[in-house]
Amino acid sequence: MSALKDRLHLNKSPQLPLYKDKPSAAAGSAFVPLKGRPNLKKVMVLKAFALSVVVYLFYLLISSAPSPRSAFRKDWSVAKNEVRDVFLESWHAYEDAAFGKDVYHPVKGTGENMGPKPLGWIIVDSLDTMLIMDAQDEFKRAKDWVRNDLNYHFDYNVNVFETTIRMLGGLLSAFHLSNDDLFLDRAADLANALIGGFNSPTGLPYSSVNLLSGEGLKNHVDNGASSTAEVATLQLEFKYLAKLTGEELYWKKAEEIMKVLDANQPQDGLVPIYVNPESGKYQGSLIRMGSRGDSYYEYLLKQYLQTEQQEPIYWKMYKESVEGVKTKMTKKSEPNGLTYIGELPRGVGGNLSPKMDHLVCFYGGLLALGATSGKTLKEARQLPNWDADKELDFKFGEELTYTCYKMYADVVTGLSPEIVVFNEDATKERDFYIKPADTHNLQRPETVESLYYLYKLTGDEKYRKWGYEIFQSFIKHTKVVSKNGKVTYSTLKDVTSLNPLFGDNMESFWLAETLKYLYLLFDDEDKIPLDKYVFNTEAHPFPRFLMGTLFKTGWQRSFDDPRNAVKFSDAVGNPDQAKKHDAALDKKNIPKAAPAAKKIDEEVQEEVEKDPLLKEEPRKFKKAEQEVLQALNGQAK
Repeated sequence: MSALKDRLHLNKSPQLPLYKDKPSAAAGSAFVPLKGRPNLKKVMVLKAFALSVVVYLFYLLISSAPSPRSAFRKDWSVAKNEVRDVFLESWHAYEDAAFGKDVYHPVKGTGENMGPKPLGWIIVDSLDTMLIMDAQDEFKRAKDWVRNDLNYHFDYNVNVFETTIRMLGGLLSAFHLSNDDLFLDRAADLANALIGGFNSPTGLPYSSVNLLSGEGLKNHVDNGASSTAEVATLQLEFKYLAKLTGEELYWKKAEEIMKVLDANQPQDGLVPIYVNPESGKYQGSLIRMGSRGDSYYEYLLKQYLQTEQQEPIYWKMYKESVEGVKTKMTKKSEPNGLTYIGELPRGVGGNLSPKMDHLVCFYGGLLALGATSGKTLKEARQLPNWDADKELDFKFGEELTYTCYKMYADVVTGLSPEIVVFNEDATKERDFYIKPADTHNLQRPETVESLYYLYKLTGDEKYRKWGYEIFQSFIKHTKVVSKNGKVTYSTLKDVTSLNPLFGDNMESFWLAETLKYLYLLFDDEDKIPLDKYVFNTEAHPFPRFLMGTLFKTGWQRSFDDPRNAVKFSDAVGNPDQAKKHDAALDKKNIPKAAPAAKKIDEEVQEEVEKDPLLKEEPRKFKKAEQEVLQALNGQAK
């Protein structure tokens, strides 16, 4: 186990320049002292000058006052510490009123468990945030609770997906950052309880599993279907656990899911949001990047990055889906042309609905990560396989993230609703509207997640400014003093009203994701380098790793799969591409003599291996043979 415990060092990059709060030249020109006309008396000149000084000083006073909709900071470490303070307020209020409980009501100051015993829903989800924010005292108390009170051996049905991303992911990340075996032991214990949920005829997980019996349970609605995102968002966690423990079962169970899903050959890489675990077939035709679809696309890229780009099938699946999203699901709003991703209620080829969940806002950061593989944009552009396609993907990510920022900035509270509908009518003034049922805000992280990625990859301060605006809006409108007198933060029922109506719930991802991403957005230490880590969908960071001799990709597409004909350029940093580039630049290598000509049947066999479809098409086979003969005759001449 000692070798498995070696962790990546948290390399620190040079600090980025801090944003300077400077008045614009235009604003400054408004306060230039009046020169006076030649025929005015000297006293008038002095009065005008004195007045201008007063006005200028007043300007400085009001421009330096903090505003919840202004993100200008002279020192981003101050903003980072403000986020840490909000985390600690939230945590201490929970600790005081509901420590150990799975659900916390900040207004009432109460909490309860979801089942007969606690699952650690809030505590485990917050462990790595405490470590990243250096909240050592809070972490020690939480760790003691995990040691003394957390036990997953009881009769209770849990959602496989939610328990994996929050609890298993939280324990694995806490192990990596603390190097404490307690968390790995609890992670393996939980995984052994969850793995029974994978025991369907196809290997696709059922929606739920009983922790005590290990029996998988079908979804009680949707004709027993599991959601696509839920079955395809377990791989990072189980593959990392396999790497840490050497247990191959975790790896095989996780990747078998991808084999079954891909066998459906989804058109344009876009998948319906339901899949049947009994048949392995997709159910229904609704395709969306929001709920039940989102993290399927997220984990295609992140599986590829997690194993250091050694599994190219996931890069191909990711790129297929990106092209599908760009060509089939993306439009511009009226009148200002905001880029948005709509929904396909009737599948590919059907009409595009202009509805977009806030959940979709993760995708801007994902596109930027996919284009650069976690390197900075400047670094990525210098590499040999950077191309126009990656430039377009990155630009798409920036445009979508701006749209998501506007979903905050264009609402009266500065907070985004759960869902918006984009305007398609050029005569209307607003780019989107909000239905009454969609006005709530659950403290979701997706927009600040994308802001974090884009700032780290570009160094552009506007992403920090936008993030600080959002942070200040959370403080202004979601802060509440609970009945037991503690300052904390709550979900909102209506972001279109300046009179707050609290939802009286604090989601665990407020602590695990939203505040973590904000903290890292303002942090100059680069604690979690994006070219060395992948975040799971609950913002738990896992180190990238090489598969080694024990693990490999255990599946591939059939040779006659029509999708094989579509080729994509290699990812930035692809190890095979790097080797080719290095070889091309090696001027010390003396060119070797050309090898002796091969026999005709050997030449033809090589062509068949390059294109297996030749076996099925005799005319192509004959043509290939003739081309080889002609080429050889040409060489002989």
